Amino acid sequence: QIQLEESGGGLVQPGGSLRLSCTASGIIFAIEDMRWYRQTPGNQRELVATITDNNVTNYANSVKGRFTISRDDDKKAVYLQMNSLKPSDTAVYYCNAFIALVPSLRSDYWGQGTQVTVSS
Repeated sequence: QIQLEESGGGLVQPGGSLRLSCTASGIIFAIEDMRWYRQTPGNQRELVATITDNNVTNYANSVKGRFTISRDDDKKAVYLQMNSLKPSDTAVYYCNAFIALVPSLRSDYWGQGTQVTVSS
């Protein structure tokens, strides 16, 4: 079975930084696109950042210039460096990955979520 384990969330003051990590485990042939989403109570889950298997990145307008997504395929990991955090960044953050167990068997997987709270 494949699991995505997240870590790095916590409580920070406005203007602070956090680095989220998400590591995949299990027998994996390849990891294609990897993404970070976030969700607040009563709202739909929103896409924050994407990184492709060719290292092409894309960001939501609300985080451009402040967040950086990266990946380490040797470690089967994706990271989200969050700088200049604002209270509006408070949410549960979820990593997402499109993973191939074998070339012909690919599926979407989710991490368990990690809480990020930005407050003074």
